[in-house]
Amino acid sequence: MGRYPKTLMELESEFSTEAACREYLAGLRWPQGFRCPRCQGQKAWEDRAGLFRCTACDYKVSVTAGTIFERTRKPLVLWFRAIWWVTSQKTGASAKGVQRVLGLGSYETAWTWLHKLRRAMVRPGRDRLNGAVDVDETYVGGVWKGKRGRGTEGKTLVIIAAEHDGEGIGRIRLAQVPDQRSRSFDKAVRASVEPGSLVRTDGLKSYNGLKSLGYRHKVIRKTQTLGDNLLPRCHRVASLLKRWLLGTHQGAVSHEHLDYYLDEYTFRFNRRTSRHRGLLFYRLLQQAMATEPTTYRDIVKGVQDSHKK
Repeated sequence: MGRYPKTLMELESEFSTEAACREYLAGLRWPQGFRCPRCQGQKAWEDRAGLFRCTACDYKVSVTAGTIFERTRKPLVLWFRAIWWVTSQKTGASAKGVQRVLGLGSYETAWTWLHKLRRAMVRPGRDRLNGAVDVDETYVGGVWKGKRGRGTEGKTLVIIAAEHDGEGIGRIRLAQVPDQRSRSFDKAVRASVEPGSLVRTDGLKSYNGLKSLGYRHKVIRKTQTLGDNLLPRCHRVASLLKRWLLGTHQGAVSHEHLDYYLDEYTFRFNRRTSRHRGLLFYRLLQQAMATEPTTYRDIVKGVQDSHKK
């Protein structure tokens, strides 16, 4: 575990210069020491432009190349404060809030930064849930149309997987699914839960294939009356998720971006017991250094392409 600031005062003291921020990121990128991407050399020196130059082949590399910070026009000092603000707020941060706190002249910049950070909130190769896991589905967003319950129009279907931690909730996973077909549910469960785990669901037929996928599937009850709380862990997560989306983001989350908001909520929920908010700051920076760069155009294009389908 690397060092991390535990208070805002420590953040301000330790990361007041670009050089200090670059040094910290270098430690996250090369925890075993510098490694040249061209010749694998292990020694480098930092030039005036802040680039690391390999002493063996003179190859120049930026510590932020290939990360979400690549080609940023804003100081790393400002980025560090943005990440501190995002991770220190228990209920999250909106683009307007980030713009106001950091004094950013553009709402677009704050919005883009948050979307970049959300992409870093999923750790590459993260472990799947295991042991006993409750799985249920809920509808998020949109306006109620037609009948309530399963089959509701104008909303997005989200699968919730909640790990047992005694009588409480351990880790969670959230996934947007396109429909109620078994193959959609199977894909979401496979991505979230380790085979061999006990998966508890209600009697919806979409879950019938879980046993054949290597799970110990237990149906809580084959029939369900609207309002029955058969899987309280999932219901609790669903309630908190919807409250968070409505409270922090005023419900203004598009279906095209929902996956990233689900990732943010999962990141926050699974670290809700951290004693120091600075640990979340450290984890997010660590994952940001392992996340490929994306641009405002990439983010917007994803939305535009989805509308063309």
